[in-house]
Amino acid sequence: MFGYQPSRGGRSRMKAARALFIRHGAEGTAEGRSLRLLREWLSPAQREQFVRKGYFEVIGSDSGMRYRIHAGASVNVCELDETGRRQVGLCFMPIGSLPIGDVMLAQKIALETCEGEVLSLARRFAPNGFHFRQARPLG
Repeated sequence: MFGYQPSRGGRSRMKAARALFIRHGAEGTAEGRSLRLLREWLSPAQREQFVRKGYFEVIGSDSGMRYRIHAGASVNVCELDETGRRQVGLCFMPIGSLPIGDVMLAQKIALETCEGEVLSLARRFAPNGFHFRQARPLG
C-alpha cells in the first residue's frame, strides 16, 4: 500500500529521513535525553570534539591538567600530558545506574569543580587502545 521509490538523489533524502527518524526516536529514551543534556552543557569546541571523535576534553579545576572523557560509563577518563598523549586512566562515576550521558556530565562537572577529590577516590589504570578505542560517536 505504501512505498517509496527513490528518484535521482532520492537515496540521500531517504538516508537523511532515516537518520532524523532514528535520532528523534532515540531522543525520547532516557539515554537520548541524557546525551541531549550533556551536549547542552558542553562548550561549542567540546561538542564538536564529541561529535567528531567520540570524546571531549576538560581542564581540571586544581591542577589545570587536561583530561579526556570518552563515551562510556566507566573506565572512560584519561589524564593527558602536554602533547595530548594518554598518561593515566581514571575510573570514577556517580553512584547508581545512570544513562551514559548523565555519567559523562557528572565526570565533566567533577573534574572542572573538585578535581582533587576526584583524584583521591578514582581508581587508576594503565591506559591502552582497548579502553579508549574509537567507538561510534554518541554526540
